[in-house]
Amino acid sequence: MNPDLAWPVWLAERQRRVEHVLDGALPLEDSGPTALAGAMRYAVLGGGKRVRPMLAYAAGEIAGADTAVVDAAAAAVELVHAYSLVHDDLPCMDDDTLRRGRPTCHVAFGEAMALLAGDALQAFAFEALARGNMPDPGRACALLAEAAGVHGMAGGQAIDLAAVGAALGLPEQERMHRMKTGALIRAAVRLGAACGRPLAAAESAALDAYAQAAGLAFQVIDDVLDVEGTPAAIGKTAGKDAAHGKPTFVSLQGLAGAKAHAEALRREAQAALVPFGGAARRLAELADWIVLRQH
Repeated sequence: MNPDLAWPVWLAERQRRVEHVLDGALPLEDSGPTALAGAMRYAVLGGGKRVRPMLAYAAGEIAGADTAVVDAAAAAVELVHAYSLVHDDLPCMDDDTLRRGRPTCHVAFGEAMALLAGDALQAFAFEALARGNMPDPGRACALLAEAAGVHGMAGGQAIDLAAVGAALGLPEQERMHRMKTGALIRAAVRLGAACGRPLAAAESAALDAYAQAAGLAFQVIDDVLDVEGTPAAIGKTAGKDAAHGKPTFVSLQGLAGAKAHAEALRREAQAALVPFGGAARRLAELADWIVLRQH
């Protein structure tokens, strides 16, 4: 793809691309159990910023990867993200009724079908990686499993549930979100880069530093938007963290402090990309987008 494309054009093209990949990969409603296929498609298609797939595509550019090879990685991280949202919204977890501007999956399809849809989406993510044409599908599956499991997203969610009503310090808050949110963002970057040439150890370390900062910045801004945003703008219930007694970066640092924290993380992410020069243009633009977004 033309590297000189303006950022909004690149972003829109990549979003359309991954939407097409996901649409073509997900089961049709007339195949298999109709309600389950419908719930899976409802949970994935027609909404979302697609941050994780965008990170995979952008990291692939650093490694000179063919975009068609990155498709499987981009789809897989979004499928895992979608499954996590379905399960997070369940009454036994965050008990939310609005996601991406419409009723959550369990409201639309019932709790049992939403639970099954999340299970199926997680399994489907690994199938997508295994059937893709990445250089090392086994390693790719291991990377994604680590990000989604006890030392990543699921572990972070467990800490989050246990922290309701508790007083966490900033280091504990950062650790939780490096697992709950940051691990999958880091996996998206690593998987995208794994679709191209092998990276030197210093390059891999630089990408990891970028992903760690960008992933944490994403959560800090989510906490800010939970306070400042409206359901119409952010597509989900506003103010729910405070209502549930959850510790957030805003509750720890105040609005101004949280915004300054996000800006510092953005600078940290940008600094990590310096060794890559112009090849990291899209990752740099994504760091800006993550911090400056309004939804």
